[in-house]
Amino acid sequence: MTNLTPSPYDTYTSPLATRNASEEMLKLWSARHKFNTWRRIWLAVAEAQHEMGLPVSKEQVEELRAVVNRPGGITDEEIRSAEKYERELRHDVMAHVHALGDSCPKAKGIIHLGMTSQDVVCNADLLLISNSVGLLDAKLARVVLAFAEFSAKHARTPTLAFTHYQPAQPTTVGRRCVGWSGDLRLGKERLRQDGLPPRIRGLQGATGTQASYLALFDGDHLKTQTLNDMFGVQGPWSPVTAAGAIEFAEQGQTYPRVYDTFILADLASVASVLHKIATDIRLLCNRKELDEPFEDKQIGSSAMPYKRNPMRCERICGLARFVMNLVGNAYDTAATQWLERTLDDSSNRRLSLPEAFLALDGALDLMHNVASGLIVHEAMVKKNLMAELPFMATENIMMECVKLGGDRQHYHELIRQHAQAAGLRVKQEGLDNDLLDRLKNDKNFWGTKRGGPLSAELNWDGVMDPMKYVGRSVEQTERFIKEVVEPLREQYKDAIATLGKNGPRV
Repeated sequence: MTNLTPSPYDTYTSPLATRNASEEMLKLWSARHKFNTWRRIWLAVAEAQHEMGLPVSKEQVEELRAVVNRPGGITDEEIRSAEKYERELRHDVMAHVHALGDSCPKAKGIIHLGMTSQDVVCNADLLLISNSVGLLDAKLARVVLAFAEFSAKHARTPTLAFTHYQPAQPTTVGRRCVGWSGDLRLGKERLRQDGLPPRIRGLQGATGTQASYLALFDGDHLKTQTLNDMFGVQGPWSPVTAAGAIEFAEQGQTYPRVYDTFILADLASVASVLHKIATDIRLLCNRKELDEPFEDKQIGSSAMPYKRNPMRCERICGLARFVMNLVGNAYDTAATQWLERTLDDSSNRRLSLPEAFLALDGALDLMHNVASGLIVHEAMVKKNLMAELPFMATENIMMECVKLGGDRQHYHELIRQHAQAAGLRVKQEGLDNDLLDRLKNDKNFWGTKRGGPLSAELNWDGVMDPMKYVGRSVEQTERFIKEVVEPLREQYKDAIATLGKNGPRV
C-alpha cells in the first residue's frame, strides 16, 4: 500500500546537511538566520533614520524593535507568509518587507525606507561570511592544537622521509606533523585576513550613489553620510568587533563580487592543505605506519572483513576537492557583473558560498577527529626506516672517507655502485639491504692515510643510529609548539570551548 504521509526521505537533501556540516555552520546558513539578519538591518536603519530626524517615529521604531528582537526572531508562520508573497511578487526581499509589515502594522510604512534590496542582502551576506570565517578560524586553530599534541608526543620518533615519494633523509613523526600544522596556519592567516573583521556595504542605494538617501535629506550630503556612518556603528555586526566593520566605499549596486573570489580562494587553499594532509595519512596507512581512528564495530569493506580503510581521510579529500572546484564560480561571477550590476550572480552565490563553507566545515571537523585519535605503529615505522637507513648513511660515510684523506668523487662513485646493487637485491630478490656489508668488505675502502682499514676506523653501529640523520627535527618541533601553538592555545581557548562535538556525522 502506498504511504501517503509526507516524509523527509521523499525529496533530495544535501549530504552536506545530513552527513558533513556541523549544526553551528548549518544554523549560520539557515533561512531563519538570514531572514533574522535582514530584519536586524531594517531595524538598525529605522533607528538611525529616527535619530536623524526623518519621518520615522519612536512608536514605529519600538514596534519594529519588539518584533525583530523577540525570542526566536522570525516565526515559521511569518516565513510561510513571505513565501506566499514571493510567489506573487517574484521578489524575495519585498516579500519579507510585506511579511514584516504585517507583523508591525504601525511601522509598515517606514520599513525599507530609501533602501534598495542590496542594502539588505549585501550587508547580511557580508556579516554571514564574517561569522562563518570566525567559526572556521576557531576550528582551524583546534586542528592545529590537536596536531601539536601529536607532534609533541612523537617529536623524537624517527621516520623515513620522502621526496618524489622516494625514500629520503629521515625526519621525525612529530616534525612531519609540524609541516602539516604550518600549512594550516598559513591558510588560517589568509582566511582571517579576508574575513575578519567584518566588511559591510553600507547604505549606498540602487547604483551605489546614495541618491535615495540624499533625497530623503533634501540634498544634505553631511546628513546622508552621517546616516551611513550611524548604520555602520549600530548595525548587526557591531557586537562582532569593537572597532566596527570595514566598509566597501566604492561599488555599484552590490559589494564587489571580486571579494567573493578572495573568500572562496582562501577556503580552497585551506581545503588543499586538508587534502594534502589526508592524502599523506592515507599513504602512511598503506605503509602500515599510521591508522586513523577506527571504532570497534566499524566495517572497512562489505567484501573484505580485514580491511581498515582510512574512510575519514577519504571523506576529507572528497569534500576538499569539492571546495577547491567552487572557486571558478566566484571568478565567473565577478567577471560577468555588467556595469553597476546584473542579477545572474544571485542564483550562483546561493549555491557556491554556503556549500563551500559547509563542506570545509565538515572537512575540518573530520580532520580534528583524525588528529585527535591518530595511531602510530612505531615498530612498523622503525622497520621501514631501518630497511632504507643504509642508503641514508652513505653521505655520512662518504664524509668520513674524506676526513680520513680520501677523494670525495672517488668514494661517491664507489658507494653509488654498491647502493644500486643493494637496491636491486632488495627489489628483485626480496632480500634485506646489505649495503653496509658491501662497503665493509670492499678493499677500495682500505688503506687510508692513517694506515688501517676504513672499516676499523668507522663507528658502524653509530652510522645506523637514525637520530643522527634527523637534523634539527626535534628542536624545530619544540620551537613550533612554543612560538606558534602555545599562543594559539591561549588565544582560542574560549572560542574552542564553545564549539560543538566534532567528528563524523555518520
